[in-house]
Order: sequence, then C-alpha cells, then structure tokens
Amino acid sequence: MEVGLQSTLTLREFGCEQNLLSRPDGSSSFVQGDSSVLAGVYGPAEVKVNKEIYDRATLEVVIHPKSGPPGVRERAREQCVRETCEAALLSSLHPRSSLSLVLQVVHDDGSVSFTIAHGGCSSLSSPQLLACCLNAACMALMDAGLPMGCLFCGVTCAIDQEGQIITDPSAQQEKLQQCIAVSQKASEKIFQFYRDSVKRRYSKTL
Repeated sequence: MEVGLQSTLTLREFGCEQNLLSRPDGSSSFVQGDSSVLAGVYGPAEVKVNKEIYDRATLEVVIHPKSGPPGVRERAREQCVRETCEAALLSSLHPRSSLSLVLQVVHDDGSVSFTIAHGGCSSLSSPQLLACCLNAACMALMDAGLPMGCLFCGVTCAIDQEGQIITDPSAQQEKLQQCIAVSQKASEKIFQFYRDSVKRRYSKTL
C-alpha cells in the first residue's frame, strides 16, 4: 500500500543513549518528543526450572510506570513488547536460559491510538509511550549484543479531523490500514537513526 497525498510524514525530535547503565548487559535511554523511557537488558542467564523452555530462551518484560505500582495498562504493554521482541530475537541460540527486559517510564506525553512496524498489538492508552518503549527495547537489545533476525520500531499514527493521516500525534484517532502504511514509511527514519547511532558509537571506540 502506498502512502497517499493526505499523509503527513513527520516525527517529533527523538534521541537515544546506549550503554549508560553499568549493571545491565545492555541499556538505552530513548526520548521521543516529551516521552522518555529507560531500558535495561539482563542475560542470557540461568532460568528457574518452572520457567525453562528447552529449545529457546525465556524472555521476561517488566514495565515500571513513572509513579505508582504497575497496573493493567502496564501488563498490556508488557505483552506487546514481549511478543515483538520474541519475534525479532533468535532465542533458539540460547535454550534453557533467561532474558530480562526492564523498562522504566521517565515521562509520558500520551496519545490515544497507534500502529507499529514489524508487529501489531492493541492498547487502550498512551500509544506514544508504547512506541517509545519499543524503540528503547530495540536499542537496548542491540547494546546487549543479542542475536536478532530483524530490527523493530514503534510509530504512532492517526488521522485528524480533516481526515489527514499524521504520524506521531499527541491525541488523535486511528485509521488502521492507511496508518500501517504511513507508519512503515516513517519507521525508515528510526531504523536509519539506529544505524547512525551504532556507527557513531563504534567509530569513537575504534
């Protein structure tokens, strides 16, 4: 599906810092607009017997809200992030082991609808935050050096009152099929940002 003339392909400013935490095996901080998420990856490590999977690694995802205890919304986001990460990770290379992804919400700008590239899930609130969680997770997994079959990213997409499709809204409604096409196009910018970030990091190391 091609992006129509009524689509506005714009993203708010985003940035990332990798390897900023000492304890995790991989970490990142991803900021997109006024939404910010800190991610840490632990593993592969020993897994509890009751969670062991004989042919692949077990992935646990935990999302901590900015304040207060986790609720139903966090559980829904955790499931979406876990399923997306599992689709990208080559977890069969680490059977009978454990991987943990911890996401801490630093700030939530908020919006009401979303679509994502390389996967799909539904949530009742804060898709901008979910997109930010997905982007932080991908950068943290790359920083940990875990084997991945593909990269993934999150893009929020909606339509305004004039019927124009826009990316990265703060509060709009979803038009699913056309939004997916626009989101896939917008994801190219984020994937390029991934590549540039890794290139800058390792060029400094060398």
